[in-house]
Amino acid sequence: MTAPVLSVRNLQVEFASRRGVLRAIDGVSFDIAKGEVLGVVGESGAGKSVTGLAVIGLIDRPGRIAGGEIHLSGLRIDNLEAEPMRQVRGKRIGMIFQDPLTSLNPLYRIGDQIIETIKTHTTLTDQQARKRAIDLLAEVGIPAPEKRIDGYPHEFSGGMRQRVVIALALCAEPELIIADEPTTALDVSVQAQIIALIKRLGRDHGTAVMLVTHDMGVIAETCDRVAVMYAGRIAEIGPVQEVIKNPLHPYAKGLMGAIPTLAGEDKRLVQIPGAMPRLSAIPPGCAFNPRCSFVFDRCRIERPEPLHQGTQAVACHLYDRATESAA
Repeated sequence: MTAPVLSVRNLQVEFASRRGVLRAIDGVSFDIAKGEVLGVVGESGAGKSVTGLAVIGLIDRPGRIAGGEIHLSGLRIDNLEAEPMRQVRGKRIGMIFQDPLTSLNPLYRIGDQIIETIKTHTTLTDQQARKRAIDLLAEVGIPAPEKRIDGYPHEFSGGMRQRVVIALALCAEPELIIADEPTTALDVSVQAQIIALIKRLGRDHGTAVMLVTHDMGVIAETCDRVAVMYAGRIAEIGPVQEVIKNPLHPYAKGLMGAIPTLAGEDKRLVQIPGAMPRLSAIPPGCAFNPRCSFVFDRCRIERPEPLHQGTQAVACHLYDRATESAA
């Protein structure tokens, strides 16, 4: 097997507050292979976006990476100083944010912004960089790119601006792209186009993609594997079709049961009682135990570690052999 493009091991992210230190990410581990799309899904507050920001080195104070390691193609990047990390960010890791207007400067033509990024991370001349920018805009589906390259962000629709942001992320041909809710603000038809574009990245460029979203439809259409997050931990991870068709963790079962299907008109959707706990009030043991219908005493005391079940890994005491034998 080839080494993964991204390897995250026991990642911990903390935020200092007046109530003390709050742990937003608590022991997250996963790999992403070359050309693979890993989806990260969960409710708001699960830690999806914070995980992506930690990987790209954008955790602002009072937050910090408190433990664990992040490796990019063998290079440890979680302990890099600001300038070496800036060289990694943009050249080796690209970022697609939820709102393209946060990534594009409204005062500059989009071509100038793409060309500047290309020249920052390559040795191309002005003319070569402009041609590369036009080619990138064409690749992401911008019509008449040789004309639109001189337009300003406000002259583009939301879907077209998101395509420009994807072109920016591709400028230096990065090994890894982190896409944080890239389709949330777009209508359904444009979502489908952006999804197809992200899938093509892995196929044509061999780019590893970490796709952060709360939309299981996007996950099902786009990803090879999916990690289900809850309260700063990975509850379940595995091939996307396995997790969707046969979820193991009670939280993952609840998420999948809440997805409406055309074939199940007479079947009531599953409702998960309660809400995601606040960082200052995460319960001991399994964080999901107050909302879980399968809870037993051990769940309230001992935090479950990931257990392999075939191609999936699940952090739940229900699958622990010691529990089964004791029962």
